[in-house]
Amino acid sequence: MNTLKIFLILSSLFTSLLSANASYSQTIKEKKIYPMGRVIHTKLCTTLDAKRYESYDELLADIQKKDICTKLSKKHSEALAIYLWDKKNAIKELPKIKVTKQDKCSICGMYLYHHPNWVARITYAKKEVYSFDGIKDMLKFYFKKKKGIQNIWVQDYYTLKTLDAKNSFYVIGSDVLGPMGNEFIAFETLESAKNFSLEHKGKKLLPFDKLTEKIVRSIE
Repeated sequence: MNTLKIFLILSSLFTSLLSANASYSQTIKEKKIYPMGRVIHTKLCTTLDAKRYESYDELLADIQKKDICTKLSKKHSEALAIYLWDKKNAIKELPKIKVTKQDKCSICGMYLYHHPNWVARITYAKKEVYSFDGIKDMLKFYFKKKKGIQNIWVQDYYTLKTLDAKNSFYVIGSDVLGPMGNEFIAFETLESAKNFSLEHKGKKLLPFDKLTEKIVRSIE
């Protein structure tokens, strides 16, 4: 079944119950809007991530204005935005990264309890756990031992919330130094990263998949 047929079938299920700021209640899901958004995301734009946005309205505006995925009708844009925003808010909060007085950085050997707000962590499927005094040292380790990684955790600079490193944003070359000098500063949202970069003279702002060994070496 081609994309056009899928849209035609799904469109017949759509109702005009959406307001400007949208409701994410069970009623909306029962009206088939949520399933429609899921299909559109799966078929047309799997790379679009709601974590990059501060609000539902911002996400929807971007979908409609820039045609990020493909050219969507107003109804399909709203369905996609509702699905992605609901999915984002359903993500469980990760546990706080905790360290003891015996824990050391797996790269430089620094005791981590001196700087707990900078600690990053990598866990492997075989239950191996490695902790680091900052994202810079964590990345040095990551690029040498990628195979078998289960989780990569960092902390948001402002909130200290534990983040999935692969879904976070990083400011490089700012005037804020970590325990080992120049550091990658992590943020949950693109907006927070932009604000920090402006306030602290950041030179680069990148998502995880754009970080490289060359960049790590460049900030030593």
